[in-house]
Amino acid sequence: MWPELILKAKRGGLNVIQTYVFWNIHEPEQGKFNFEGPYDLVKFIKTIGENGMFATLRLGPFIQAEWNHGGLPYWLREIPDIIFRSDNAPFKHHMEKFVTKIIDMMKEEKLFASQGGPIILSQIENEYNTVQLAYKNLGVSYIQWAGNMALGLNTGVPWVMCKQKDAPGSVINTCNGRHCGDTFTGPNKPNKPSLWTENWTAQFRVFGDPPSQRSAEDTAFSVARWFSKNGSLVNYYMYHGGTNFDRTAASFVTTRYYDEAPLDEYGFAEGTKMGHLKDLHRALNLCKKALLWGKPNVQKLSADVEARFYEQPGTKVCAAFLASNNSKEAETVKFRGQEYYLPARSISILPDCKNVVYNTMTVVSQHNSRNFVKSRKKNKLEWNMYSETIPAQLQVDSSLPKELYNLTKDKTDYVWFTTTINVDRRDMNERKRINPVLRVASLGHAMVAFVNGEFIGNYHKHIIIIIILSML
Repeated sequence: MWPELILKAKRGGLNVIQTYVFWNIHEPEQGKFNFEGPYDLVKFIKTIGENGMFATLRLGPFIQAEWNHGGLPYWLREIPDIIFRSDNAPFKHHMEKFVTKIIDMMKEEKLFASQGGPIILSQIENEYNTVQLAYKNLGVSYIQWAGNMALGLNTGVPWVMCKQKDAPGSVINTCNGRHCGDTFTGPNKPNKPSLWTENWTAQFRVFGDPPSQRSAEDTAFSVARWFSKNGSLVNYYMYHGGTNFDRTAASFVTTRYYDEAPLDEYGFAEGTKMGHLKDLHRALNLCKKALLWGKPNVQKLSADVEARFYEQPGTKVCAAFLASNNSKEAETVKFRGQEYYLPARSISILPDCKNVVYNTMTVVSQHNSRNFVKSRKKNKLEWNMYSETIPAQLQVDSSLPKELYNLTKDKTDYVWFTTTINVDRRDMNERKRINPVLRVASLGHAMVAFVNGEFIGNYHKHIIIIIILSML
């Protein structure tokens, strides 16, 4: 599966594959590692290189990614005095130990670009700015430690921290979002490039959500905008999301992950997104000399239209991006003595500062439509089923339900709490025709009720529930 998906990405005009490293997959039990089969990280990186592409290694080790426990293994919770993602000695010890192991594995196989391998970037931590204030001074010192620890591993390639304005030293702070060309405040030092680690091609879904929609045109506009404003790298999150198998997804996140990405859950091209972005990548590739060597310039063409162009003086190297921010009406503008028509909220790319080869609102690629049909071989298929191990009954003496994760140690998502209420004749209504009613308010997801050992009914909902039962 890996070679096929990587090849499809390459055919779509990509040249870098970005991947997380999942701590709870690779070290499910302390000191016991798993890099076999689908978890063979070295083989995956090698496969990327064998297909002529580069790789970005996002170690985290907290990765979020709508993944169970954010990628942190359960056993970490049972380490005495540990505080996750903080300037905390136990957490830093285990984090550094895991990160060092992964880096050493990559070095041993010569997989970093400094060794001739495909890995050109590595990431430490993940969107820490969103929680840093909660840790106060311990958050500030932790992020400094994490960056310096990573730099000390001497990989020979740059390290990044996404959405981290105070990324230390030479660690590059990067942007995540849908329109980083307009929202990113820039690197925190002038010698750092502008990198976009997550351009959200859609949105992950929780059960009950409608399909997430982001048009090919809007995605293309954001990418063209980014490179027109001196961006150096953009990563699509996701280009292919695939399937969350077993219990790997975070709470309520569907098994189908980013199905509306350029490659859908099954690896098929989605709608027009893959084709339209492929055309964009081809146009950007025509501009690479100007983007790398040209001097950036900005020219206002109208109230809502600007030209951003890169030109190398004394040569014919020149590329221009004509951008319209008018979201309602198309415009015709003049640039260097020539008229150009711009659809509403679009960017035209001119790799020679003269001829338009691409416009973000003009889709000319083939449209693909996915349909489901009944298989003629359906009765011959062999289905695989994942079955959770039923945990042993726990004797919990508590008037309130216990915290689920600590109780089950991440072995199951399900716990049944049982309680018994004894009702004698004095609790009954004096009128025999009126049965007593038991009302139960619960934050649980399901309830089953019995009276005198006889099943009465059940109820299921993801909100506060009230069950009314008639007593016998």
